[in-house]
Amino acid sequence: MNRVSIFVDGANMYYAQKRLGWFIDYRKLLCYFRTTLGMQVADAFYYTAVDPAAKGRDATFHDYLLHSGYVLRTRPIKGCCETREEPPWERIELAVEIAIDALLTLDHYDVCAILSGDGNFERLVEVLRAKGKRVMILAHPEMTARELRIAVGPHFY
Repeated sequence: MNRVSIFVDGANMYYAQKRLGWFIDYRKLLCYFRTTLGMQVADAFYYTAVDPAAKGRDATFHDYLLHSGYVLRTRPIKGCCETREEPPWERIELAVEIAIDALLTLDHYDVCAILSGDGNFERLVEVLRAKGKRVMILAHPEMTARELRIAVGPHFY
């Protein structure tokens, strides 16, 4: 039985779901890997930015993820601006955290499932494949970087 580790880019999946008009049941996602794909879920990580000023706005969803078996990785949103005339915009990049966890947990899995269409994962996919890991990308086709689709080959879902 193949062991799978799942890495969810929360922001990328949020916007993909919003575009599709339906939302992922992350508990059922784990069941899908176990029952439909016949894999043993070794790890499941969910990465998201949090707004410190929101005072627990997403706490219920985060509790749901934790109780479903996910490791929750959060980073505070930071304000940025291109010029002084522009209002600050929110930006947080979690690709580095996902890549670090995927590399630190290499011994836990045979298959790496990345739920994101972010092109920043192209190099991670190449490295994991060089290490003998099978990599799956699960993302909205219209929101997936071309270079990521090329790197993962036929394992784009």
